Amino acid sequence: MLNELEAVLSTENYPSENCHHASENRYHDSEAIPDTEHKQVDPSMEPAYKILIADDHPLFREAISSVIASGFEGSQIIETDDLDSALDITRENDDLDLILLDLNMPGMHGLNGLITLRNEAPAIPVVIVSAEEDKQVVLQAITYGACGFITKSSPRAQMTEAIQQILDGNVYLPSDIIRTGKESNTRRSRHEENPISPELLNSLTRRQLLVLERMSKGESNKQIAYNLNIAETTVKAHVSAILRKLGVHNRVQAILSASDVDFSQYLKR
Repeated sequence: MLNELEAVLSTENYPSENCHHASENRYHDSEAIPDTEHKQVDPSMEPAYKILIADDHPLFREAISSVIASGFEGSQIIETDDLDSALDITRENDDLDLILLDLNMPGMHGLNGLITLRNEAPAIPVVIVSAEEDKQVVLQAITYGACGFITKSSPRAQMTEAIQQILDGNVYLPSDIIRTGKESNTRRSRHEENPISPELLNSLTRRQLLVLERMSKGESNKQIAYNLNIAETTVKAHVSAILRKLGVHNRVQAILSASDVDFSQYLKR
C-alpha cells in the first residue's frame, strides 16, 4: 500500500480539489483543530468542489490530495485526522461536496463513525476510503449510507474514476472485491441465509438477469449500459424492476442476495 501511495506522491504537486472540501473558511484562525491542514485556493475563483479528507495517516492524506488536485483542478480541500474534528467541520460547512472518510481513524469505531457522521450531515455524500477489503464490510458501508467505497490500494486512475462517479451522483463499489467475493466465513454465512429463490430469478427477463449479473460484479449503471449497449435510463428502469421483483429495497440488498447465483444456469433459457 505504501508503495502505491509513494508513487502517487512522487508524481505531482498538491493543489486543492475534488469531491468535497470542508472548512477552509471556518479555520482561518486555525488553532481550533491543530491537526487540520488547509490548502489555499485563489479567493477570486469559486472552487470546483469543496472536499473534506478525514484520515489519520498523513501520507495517505497527501496522496489523496494529490489525486484530487490533478483530477479536479481548483477544488478546495480540508484535512483532518479524527472523527470529532470531522464532525465539527461538517457542522460549520454545509456546502461540502464530499467527505472522504477513513474507517479506522480515532473516534470511528468502525462503521459506527459513518453512522454518526451521516446522522450529523445527511445531505453531504460520504465515501469510505480504507485498507479494508472484506466484501461484506464494503456492502455494509453502502447500506449505512456511504455513497462509495475506495480501497487504499487502488491505483491513482481508479481513485480518480471512483471520485468522479460519486461526484456525478452514482454509487461506487470496487468491482474487484465485489467480483471475487472476498469475505470472512462468519459474514458469508449471514447473507447465505437469504438467497434468491429460483422462482424469483425465473421471474426476471433475460435482460434483467444480465443487468443483475453485472450489478453483482460491482458495475455502475453507466458501466452496465456500456457493456450491454443500452441506454443508462434503460438500465435504471431494469434495476427498479429487479428490486421490485426480488422484494428488496436497494441495490446493495440485491447484490448481497445475488452474490452466489450461477447466472449461466438462468441465461440458458
